[in-house]
Amino acid sequence: MREHRSLRIGVAGPVGTGKSSIIGQLCTRLGDRLALGVVTNDIYTDEDARLLRSAGVLAPERIRAVETGACPHTAIRDDISQNLLAVEDLEYDFAPLDVVLVESGGDNLTATFSPALVDTQLFVLDVAGGGDVARKGGPGITGADLLVLNKTDLARHVDVDLAQMVADAEAVRSGGPVLALSRTDRQSVDALAGWVLGQLRAFRAGELVPHDPGPMAAHAHPHTPA
Repeated sequence: MREHRSLRIGVAGPVGTGKSSIIGQLCTRLGDRLALGVVTNDIYTDEDARLLRSAGVLAPERIRAVETGACPHTAIRDDISQNLLAVEDLEYDFAPLDVVLVESGGDNLTATFSPALVDTQLFVLDVAGGGDVARKGGPGITGADLLVLNKTDLARHVDVDLAQMVADAEAVRSGGPVLALSRTDRQSVDALAGWVLGQLRAFRAGELVPHDPGPMAAHAHPHTPA
């Protein structure tokens, strides 16, 4: 029954965008209010899980690692069995859990979670990766329940117009929620924690319906005069 199952939140995005850091910040912010668990994904290692354990953001046994041995999207979308077992094991071992955060291995802009694995998902971009990335779209950017533009404190160092990047992201997402985030900006981290709490309230009320962002984003090829 739903009351015995956690809210499962997927965290996806390219390599180096700060997915593990975001999970660590959420555990720090919410760990005294909620019972949390984490599942990380790497292709050949358990590096992200070891990073989070060493940071002390949760009890080490509440952080599980999945070594996918394949492209990251395979384990979060095409064959979710490894991750689903890891999540269910956490829920069994530490019942009742409020939230399990599932971190995808670093992937490209098409990475999305199967709705059979997570109830809601966020996608992470790194501002330092370029101000044009958000408007390039892709299912991760356009279809995630929340788009996070991470490391906003670096924007001025890499000549990124943050306001324009946020506007581009909101446009490509047709007004869907976009959060500009920096670990040095408490207000933005609190906003992310607030989003998680809102998703949890909706889940417990039976109002959160997982959707499938799909493997393809809506796109067009505008005519370019010769």
